[in-house]
Amino acid sequence: MEVSVEQLRLDRGRHTILDIDALTFASGTTTALFGPNGSGKTSLLRIIAGLETPTGGRVSQPQVAFAFQRQVFIRGTVRANLELGLRLRRATSAEVDLRISEAAREFGITELLDRPARKLSGGEAQRVNLARALCLRAPVTLLDEPLSGLDRIGRSRLLEELPHLLATFATTTIIVTHDREEAFRLADHIVVLVEGRVQASGRTGEVYRAPPDRLTAELLGYMIVPVEDGVLAVPPGGLVLGGADPTMDMVLERVVDMGNHRDAVGLIAGSRVSVRVPNDFVPVSGAALRVGAKGAVRLR
Repeated sequence: MEVSVEQLRLDRGRHTILDIDALTFASGTTTALFGPNGSGKTSLLRIIAGLETPTGGRVSQPQVAFAFQRQVFIRGTVRANLELGLRLRRATSAEVDLRISEAAREFGITELLDRPARKLSGGEAQRVNLARALCLRAPVTLLDEPLSGLDRIGRSRLLEELPHLLATFATTTIIVTHDREEAFRLADHIVVLVEGRVQASGRTGEVYRAPPDRLTAELLGYMIVPVEDGVLAVPPGGLVLGGADPTMDMVLERVVDMGNHRDAVGLIAGSRVSVRVPNDFVPVSGAALRVGAKGAVRLR
């Protein structure tokens, strides 16, 4: 199901939280609402869910399943928490049993079904939180920071599993995240929000390869290097020793041992940057290194 937003505005007192002319989340896509903290991502998600009323504008109100960033469970077992939403949707007892069984198997929580929901570990609670939303198989699924609060191992595992889970249980999905890796691993479309406004939107790869401005490029992980007629946005790993075009001089400050490689850190036109160097590289502080920028985007 398509979700559309038109002339949307949300004010709190004198502060504008959202100001969006038009935005469409196409049916069957997974879109990341991406941006820094305080950019209005969760507020937009809550408006789409009908949990918050905008100051003005129009939002199509689909039937949604919402997994909140902070897990909130009713008293009782994990099974009881999964059952609640299904019974509110008037699912039959057979449908409830089937959907809970499917979700428990796919999310790896079968052994948790009869445990008290409020006594789960952080990782267990997040899996149950997601399973509860996705087992509804709603036309639109809304996930607010679905990997927050997990340790590194738990986050890594769920990041690998979630695309399959979304393909199995969801149709149209909107995910709030401030993490670039999550946005690109989980979503095929991205909306970059900054201070409540859409900075960029489109397919993730297309937005990444052609950021419209410096702020979007920085949020997407580009290294910003000043040049004579503007700035170069250099993708991660894009700076290399040698003659890749365009080339610049970097004043070396130090070399950092990263474990599996070494990085030279220095200044280009006053901006601190880093470039990978060979293991046998001999650092000389203050030396000028000729570096190139592969895949750089020139911005004005």
